[in-house]
Amino acid sequence: MHRAADRTTPAESIHHLRGRIDRMDAELAELLERRALVAAEVQRLKPVGYFAGRDTERERALVERMAEHAPRLGADRLATVMDAVITTGLTAAQEEARDGTRGEHT
Repeated sequence: MHRAADRTTPAESIHHLRGRIDRMDAELAELLERRALVAAEVQRLKPVGYFAGRDTERERALVERMAEHAPRLGADRLATVMDAVITTGLTAAQEEARDGTRGEHT
């Protein structure tokens, strides 16, 4: 017995899967924005903030925890991703502090 999914062409499958990726990317962008806002608040509360206040041990532990949920990516790949996420968030927070804004950049 053939299911309807068996009659799907590769192009239709790709289109469907890319739609799923687009929705996940939108969710990921929203999570990254929320993370950056919370991290910026933490930086404002720290006596030494922004890049000087990076806690490499906390970042390492974060990556290790994440790797448990994403074994295909592994700690080394996730470390690269999270370094970019953290660096980008800190840059945005530092610019907002300098400019006197709070998450208003586009």
